[in-house]
Amino acid sequence: MPVTSFRTFPGVLFKRVTKILGIKTAGGRYLNQEHAMRDMDRVLLEYGKPVGCVVGMYYLPYMPIEYRFHFNGHNICIVGKDEQTEEYSVIDANATQMVTISRKDLEKVRFAKGGTYPLMGQMYWIKAMPKQMPDLKPLIIKSIQKTCRNMVSQPRFIPYVGANGILYLSKSIRKWEAKWGKRRAKLNLAQVIRMLEEIGTGGAGFRFMYGAFLQEAADVTGIDKFNEFSKRITDIGDMWRTFAYKASRIYKKREGETFTYDDLGDLLQQIGENERSFFLDLKEVANQYTM
Repeated sequence: MPVTSFRTFPGVLFKRVTKILGIKTAGGRYLNQEHAMRDMDRVLLEYGKPVGCVVGMYYLPYMPIEYRFHFNGHNICIVGKDEQTEEYSVIDANATQMVTISRKDLEKVRFAKGGTYPLMGQMYWIKAMPKQMPDLKPLIIKSIQKTCRNMVSQPRFIPYVGANGILYLSKSIRKWEAKWGKRRAKLNLAQVIRMLEEIGTGGAGFRFMYGAFLQEAADVTGIDKFNEFSKRITDIGDMWRTFAYKASRIYKKREGETFTYDDLGDLLQQIGENERSFFLDLKEVANQYTM
């Protein structure tokens, strides 16, 4: 199936954020599974620190079956252990509440085979917080500039990244039925919806999150224009939600539904153009406040 969403390697975002905020962290990867579990227990029980683990999603026992696929880049947080039952308490962004996992299952997902990323029991934790947090205004502006570069800095002839990638998908999705047939086209469409709106990176949810971030950024930095951009990206998020709805209607193909792949292509083209305009304008405003 085509990959329509992607992200940085596991741990990269955590390292970036903690570094610029002056938070001291530690972590490791292992060849020996027993050593990996022993070190995790030591941090969790002796140091009293929550432990982040990079795991494979497919074998997580609490994961709904429709979410299971061989993706070895999922992050969970281990927050406790019952030493009598050998069960661990887990916070997972895909779970609606705290869940538990056995030692055997946790070891299995920490060293899951295959998938998209070679797992070696990777874990990480926070050692110490800084006595004083840095000035957030320049960091927020810098982060906005970086996001804008990721979305709109690529020349048009690189079609796979940022706003270009959305426009590329808008062209290719129109040809799916003719290229692959109805069944495979529908399976690919279901994969796009799942990666955008269920378990992947992108889609409406991330636009809404970025809108909330810009709203908070306006308060922290005193740059009121960020509120306008918060509204704009939220509106774009609504368009992504409409895309997911129409795509799901095509997948289910109930009687009376008339949405087509060309309709999806038109909507994606509009989204891509709106996002290009949004991030170019946001970049211009952020550059005005560079220190």
